Amino acid sequence: MRRWAWLVTCLLLGAPLLVQAQAQSQPNPWTPGEAVPPPNDRLHRQQQGNLVLTSAVASAAEAEAVFGADLYQRNIQPVWLQVENRGSRTLILTPYGLDPAYFSPRESAQRLRGNAAAGGGVSSTAFERRAINRLQVPAGTTLSGYVFTRVDEGTKSFNVDVVGDGEPYLMTFVVPVPGLQLDHHQVDLSSIYQADDWQDVDLPGLVAALEQMPCCVRDAAGVDKGDPLNLAFVGDVADLYYAFLRAGWDETETIYAASLWKTAKSAVAGGRYRYSPVSALYVFGRPQDVAFQRARGSINERNHFRLWLTPLRHKGKPVWLGQISRDIGVHLTWRTVTTHKIDPDVDETREYLLENLAYAQAVSAFGYVGGVGPAPYNAPRGNLTGDPYFTDGRRLLFWISREQTAIDDIEVLDLAPYSSQVLH
Repeated sequence: MRRWAWLVTCLLLGAPLLVQAQAQSQPNPWTPGEAVPPPNDRLHRQQQGNLVLTSAVASAAEAEAVFGADLYQRNIQPVWLQVENRGSRTLILTPYGLDPAYFSPRESAQRLRGNAAAGGGVSSTAFERRAINRLQVPAGTTLSGYVFTRVDEGTKSFNVDVVGDGEPYLMTFVVPVPGLQLDHHQVDLSSIYQADDWQDVDLPGLVAALEQMPCCVRDAAGVDKGDPLNLAFVGDVADLYYAFLRAGWDETETIYAASLWKTAKSAVAGGRYRYSPVSALYVFGRPQDVAFQRARGSINERNHFRLWLTPLRHKGKPVWLGQISRDIGVHLTWRTVTTHKIDPDVDETREYLLENLAYAQAVSAFGYVGGVGPAPYNAPRGNLTGDPYFTDGRRLLFWISREQTAIDDIEVLDLAPYSSQVLH
């Protein structure tokens, strides 16, 4: 027993020395000034003053080619950054803006160990050599490397924050990531209307036109009425995408074999499917031009909305008509495997979106117009799947911008003087 005690004591005392010796014998995984090449040629570049930022997001296949492992399977998405400091002061990169829960290089390697399918033999050196291993960027130098974030498929939206030059730099990137079959990729927005179809309207004309728009979505035959069209937006396509993705909304996949299979698995297991397809609803004789969703605990619980481009323009910006609802349950269906039961209080979900976009600093102004028509609590209407809903009948009109607007700078517009309806 004494021999075993002596052996354990030697191992315990010698382990730190052994680790230290191994650390000293390993080569430095990062060399100052060494450039890390991007994973692809889909580079996105922005400049603000003396700071130039370039980003590229690796797809699942590209990440595996660079690191020799299936990183996406372990929820790791490498984002390549190049930070060029053309100024005279040292700048400091803060990766927290990319993802508050980003992984360190060693943590990323640790997540892969013990998972043969994900490539468990990858060493931490492979991550450290390619990671951004320092945050300071001295004047006249360029820093490049990876930050290991959580996976966002379809389109990835993130902020890059840099400080140290007397003012903060904040740049928002919206980067497509290959892999998903997104429904809006099949819509050519530029071909929906001809040049003569567009109508430029001032504010009173905008309110009047929106109040003449259809009240509700329709089925494919254009006969039965469904959920109320309770949203309207003023903003370019890029403005909307910047706003919604920054606020935490995800795109939706098309309905095809793989997406149906993922939907079925999520419904059975009760898990999340961030990009779950939404069924086609019709306005202006066509299905939605784009849809977004915000997943919660499971596929049975999500907020989602659909948008249709209108022929209206206000101060040079296109106007969109939309419908939002909150899923609180699920039904089985032959077409999309599942269809969702909505919360009957559709006004609550409408106001949720206002709060969400305001906190994301994506709203410059908002107000209410008529058009849907009231449906009181004691006399609700029904949607296409028979779910009841009640509403005060108003549409929420947003002015959206990719430029961030603080909550206390949002303009609240009284649009009642321009309305032909009584807005409560």
